[in-house]
Amino acid sequence: MLMKKVSLILLCLFNISLYSQLLQDDFEGSSSINWQQDDCEVIEAFENPYLEGINTSNNVLSYHDTGGSFANAFFNYSASINLGTNTVFSFKIYVPSSGVTGNQPNQVSLKLQNNQIPAPWSTQTEIIKPIILDEWQEVSFDFANDNYINLSPDSPAPLNRNDLNKVLIQINGENNTDEVLAYIDDFYFQGEESDEEPVEDPIYDELVWADEFDGNGAIDFTKWHHQTVLPLNGNSWFNGEIQHYTNRTDNSYLDNGELHIVAKNETFTDQGITKDYTSARLNSKFAFTYGRVEVKAKLPTGVGTWPAIWMLGTNIEEIGTYWDNEGFGTTPWPACGEIDIMEHWGTNQNYISSAMHTPSSFGGTINHGGQVIPTASTDYHVYTLEWFPNRMVFSVDDVVHYTYQPNVYNADTWPFDKDQFILLNIAIEPSIDSTFTESSMDIDYVRIYQETNLSSNDFTVENKLKIAPNPAINQTHIYAPAEAMGTQLSIFDTQGRLIDKVSIHTTRVQINTSEWSPGIYLIKETNTKQSHTYKLIKQ
Repeated sequence: MLMKKVSLILLCLFNISLYSQLLQDDFEGSSSINWQQDDCEVIEAFENPYLEGINTSNNVLSYHDTGGSFANAFFNYSASINLGTNTVFSFKIYVPSSGVTGNQPNQVSLKLQNNQIPAPWSTQTEIIKPIILDEWQEVSFDFANDNYINLSPDSPAPLNRNDLNKVLIQINGENNTDEVLAYIDDFYFQGEESDEEPVEDPIYDELVWADEFDGNGAIDFTKWHHQTVLPLNGNSWFNGEIQHYTNRTDNSYLDNGELHIVAKNETFTDQGITKDYTSARLNSKFAFTYGRVEVKAKLPTGVGTWPAIWMLGTNIEEIGTYWDNEGFGTTPWPACGEIDIMEHWGTNQNYISSAMHTPSSFGGTINHGGQVIPTASTDYHVYTLEWFPNRMVFSVDDVVHYTYQPNVYNADTWPFDKDQFILLNIAIEPSIDSTFTESSMDIDYVRIYQETNLSSNDFTVENKLKIAPNPAINQTHIYAPAEAMGTQLSIFDTQGRLIDKVSIHTTRVQINTSEWSPGIYLIKETNTKQSHTYKLIKQ
């Protein structure tokens, strides 16, 4: 009995240690931080340009203030930061003298704020430390022993506060337009342990849809829709794009296990309009809410080319999209939400970007980040989006470069709790190089993963649909309550091929499975209000 008690005590102590507030980032892949920026450019996992002194690690964070009055890098924390047992934040910093303009003091400040109030800066507490140019140094900020500055005289001492949940780094002061280029590494803070278990992220480990692009010739029309209709006044595309998108195999085709989307310099007339360039724009016929998207691709080249791997809400009102054609279009852009997993401009050959467009910021959105990929157009890279209920995480080859996690969640900042679909395209900008002939985006695969939470037994989800028998041999039935009348079902195999579509107009719908190959099938309930996915096994 004594040994059991001792074991239980040790287990409890071990579990408590798991929930400490560890805020760290070495920019080599070990991170608990989602960096964002105000009025400057921040690039995570940037190649260390100064491998010397106390820092010879390969990757750092690049901080480039190009003249923003209040430029800073920051992150939000999901709980209040506890300063009860540890009060020191630290990181390494390098500021090259060639990256500084003006005559601001060479310094770095760390600020703690409350992101739950309309003006988080108004009650901030701050520590400022001097720095030396042209060398790596470690700076620390001790809120128990260093001189701190409370912006508001009414704010209590930092150790007496429980409302601090935002951390900012600012270099060479604020309220000036001087420039600063700096590099940061090994951010670290470990706060007081909490006896509350943190909320865990879902694990997206079940492949629910994919296209491996096997075969040759035309694309798989059970998975993809060619969007070709000119949506702007019947004669052009948005964003000043100057190409026609076509459904020809000249512009999109399968070959040797790859999808090729080809932009061409050629005169082409469609819908009564003649243009000098052609390309392809594909819409997925599969849509989902939350999960991980992986696209392995090699990008085109050429000034004026603009390839993208991106997503839109199925509710977008845009003529010619697959989902608008299917009757889902109820909401204009950007209220439908746009997720840019990968964008690349030929004018900036080795830089790829990710961005978010919402009613709160769109077009020239402030919500973006990216990284340099020297072989973006010569090698394949895996572009990934992890879509969680509270944030979006973008990476290339598992190196994260941007996280979108707004301070406030509402329809203006987070229209991302409904289904979105995937788009693949190469746009042509008016700045296209006059010598451009053609270039392609080559895609090895598109894969979508979601959390493993679907039962293969007879079941009911939220009092909606019941499927039985399951597993099925020659047939199964869908039993639906009265409120589900009019629901549309799409049935996919695990490779993402659309097998069948079913409309529910009675409380019992029979599905013939006799011709199906044995395996797992996903029944996607698609309507404008909600979405559920059910698993059906064919024996």
